Amino acid sequence: MIRTPVLIAGAGPSGLAVAIELGRAGIPCCLVEPRTTVTTDRPRAKTTSARTMELLRRWGLADQVRAAAPLPVSYSQDVVFCSRVTGHEITRFSHAFGMYDGRRDELAECGQQIPQPVVEAVLREAVRELPSVTFLTGQRLLSAKDGTGGVRAELSDDVVEAGYLIGCDGAAGLTRDAIGARYEGSSGALPNLNITFTAPGLTEDLLCARAIHYWVLGADVGGIVGPMDLDGTWWAIAQGVREGDPVALVRALLGRDLDVEVRATDPWSARMMLADSYRGERIFLVGDAAHLNPPWGGHGYNTSVGDAVNLGWKLAAVLQGWGGPALLDSYEPERRPVAEQTIAAASAQESRLARAFARADLDTDPAARAEAAKALRAKEGEFHSLGLVLGYHYAASPLVTDDGSPVPEHDLLRYHGSGRPGMRLPHRWLPDGSSLYDHLGPGFTLLGNGNSAPLEREAARLGIPFTVLPTGGESVLVRPDQHIAWRGTTPDPAVLRRAAGHFA
Repeated sequence: MIRTPVLIAGAGPSGLAVAIELGRAGIPCCLVEPRTTVTTDRPRAKTTSARTMELLRRWGLADQVRAAAPLPVSYSQDVVFCSRVTGHEITRFSHAFGMYDGRRDELAECGQQIPQPVVEAVLREAVRELPSVTFLTGQRLLSAKDGTGGVRAELSDDVVEAGYLIGCDGAAGLTRDAIGARYEGSSGALPNLNITFTAPGLTEDLLCARAIHYWVLGADVGGIVGPMDLDGTWWAIAQGVREGDPVALVRALLGRDLDVEVRATDPWSARMMLADSYRGERIFLVGDAAHLNPPWGGHGYNTSVGDAVNLGWKLAAVLQGWGGPALLDSYEPERRPVAEQTIAAASAQESRLARAFARADLDTDPAARAEAAKALRAKEGEFHSLGLVLGYHYAASPLVTDDGSPVPEHDLLRYHGSGRPGMRLPHRWLPDGSSLYDHLGPGFTLLGNGNSAPLEREAARLGIPFTVLPTGGESVLVRPDQHIAWRGTTPDPAVLRRAAGHFA
């Protein structure tokens, strides 16, 4: 029998992120995962967004993730559309996925191309260094019974009594059924086939350009190809293909009859699913257990990490005794709309896959390539989406004190920093070269030059971790997840109580 305050089912990115969030707060928890090792021959997610990189920086892990990435940002930040990988470039989207080889004022971290298994390996190592986290591999969650006082769960080799169960067990897991929730949504119309391969003869001088993704608009086979590393391993997605000779498919995408060694294949279809509920009594859903995103734009795993941080700091606050009864109730109303918005943005690209722009004359007719380039501007939202990645907000959250200012209009493409409560705190680099985010405390942080004494007294009374950071200007109360809870000129203890969940 295992007894633990928190049981986390599943050690993909979302489960590992929950464990890190709780472990850094010293909360005892047990993380269970059926896989004993992380396989590296299937890249799965490949894009770690700027926002996820900022959250990794918050844990002190951004540099480790970049060091582990087999493809440095300096290699390329561009997505290229082409007739074939070795054919003609048609157009490109520069600085795709928030990637910049250098600092940007609005970002504490830029995006990073890195296979999901490599990220998981870094996070697994970080989890193992946290003394309050017990990490059990080779253990599958077999059943879970929710209750007002806790959860009883059966594992492959043990039974667990936990105060809370965090379901990070994905689409095929059982935690969604355990709370009576169900997916709502649809699946993409086209099948797809993932292929991981090597092609020693695919040297850089044969490529139509240097890129992180090549969108191939072949009339016979269309899809995406990209380097996994600098040592000759590549991935491909043959769109509209359920099965077939993977070597022939790769050669068609490359446009050359090269020697190809296939390492792995996976058929799949895009799924646009959102759970109708994110929680039961003591069971919460995080990541793919709560939502399934199409891969277009690379938002799925990043949304999962955002879920984990949001729920993690709140659960830690409750277990440490300073989080109020309304804190956990805010998880679903804050995070479900974010997933809904993200799924909608990614789903819009389902009708704009490679075959929608394919033409047989792209290799031979410059005018055809020019026409295709114009049509491909419709794809911009897939690659330039900082407005979605950084601009989501919690303005309607019960934890946020509305200051009466208008909520910024949603702009998928461009991020417009705003100090409006509920928004991500606008980033800036300080004169000493450090990030403003690096100076935020582990709990709530009050920025500005206002009178901090009322909030400091209230924080001390409730046991809330509280940091004062004089920055000039109006007062801004920042939550542990770097979102703004309140702004104004006269701090009132009531805004801190609300932000920490202490209200009726």
